[in-house]
Amino acid sequence: MRATQKDFSAIAPRAAHQARIAFFCGPDEAGAAAAADKLASMLPDAGERIELSGSELRNDPVRLGDEARSVSLFGGTRHLLVRANGDEAHDAVKIFLEVIDGGEAEGACPVLIVATSATDKARTAKLLDGRSDALVAMFYPPDLRTVTEEVRRMADAAGLKLGGHLAERIARASGLDVRLAQSEVTKLAIYLDASSQTPRQADEEALDAIGAKTEEEGLMPIVNVVLSGELNRLPAELRRLRELALNPVGVLLALERRVAQLSQLAARLGGGRRIGDLLEAEQKAHRVFWRDRRDLETQLGRWNVDGLERLVRRVTALHRSLLANSQAAELLLSQELARIARHDPRRR
Repeated sequence: MRATQKDFSAIAPRAAHQARIAFFCGPDEAGAAAAADKLASMLPDAGERIELSGSELRNDPVRLGDEARSVSLFGGTRHLLVRANGDEAHDAVKIFLEVIDGGEAEGACPVLIVATSATDKARTAKLLDGRSDALVAMFYPPDLRTVTEEVRRMADAAGLKLGGHLAERIARASGLDVRLAQSEVTKLAIYLDASSQTPRQADEEALDAIGAKTEEEGLMPIVNVVLSGELNRLPAELRRLRELALNPVGVLLALERRVAQLSQLAARLGGGRRIGDLLEAEQKAHRVFWRDRRDLETQLGRWNVDGLERLVRRVTALHRSLLANSQAAELLLSQELARIARHDPRRR
């Protein structure tokens, strides 16, 4: 089975009952991770979640099959979530598929893999191609309209009556990250005591009350300063990060999304195409918001494809570090943002 963000919702129910391995990939890491969570919630009996890293499976490829076939500590059901970078899980998946095809995986739990910096052309994805018991789902960075529609669907599920303007505001404030948008919708539903049985009308006042910030007030200024290398503005942005108590993971997710967007745009600049012409076409196709165009032009002039590939690996490592060291997350983020802003992306 194959899916993209356009048809994932339609394919997910069948995949939840049929797929033994699901591979989520693409430049929209947030969308891939959110889809993995959605599929997990649809499993007939998800049970306990066991998380593994791609590096663990790269070092011990047999472990995936062993974990999938082992029994929960308390005898209940389970599912595996693997967070990998690229094809780190390739050998582990290959061995596990051999176990499945050999008829030795009876009772094995579902395996969900979220692969940063991988596509549906990756070696791991090719292992799963054509299998009725596997899913490969590819996610591209969404545009404002797509995320706004997704926010409306989230609100409906949470029992919130949400107007288009308010949904768009939440989409912008989340930096087009569906995970952050879901967090805002959940907070708003709790604040208004909304549910599917008792729907509530949401308004600007309620959104202000839960502390939702617009994109201009929140995440994107520091992202743009860092990626544009504006060292003169960096101290003020790092100070604002502390004063407003911006969520470090939220800031990093906004940075990851912009890096993914730049990577896509940089890949289309081949053949001597001018940055301005590319952004003009992207804006007309509603893939680039007019307000972002000047920042994107500066950043595309600063970061080339190779530099962006190295930056993807860098922010992925930082993400893991923040999750593992939550108490020091703000300090770790500030240090790495400063290094990225000072770094010459065209020098190895």
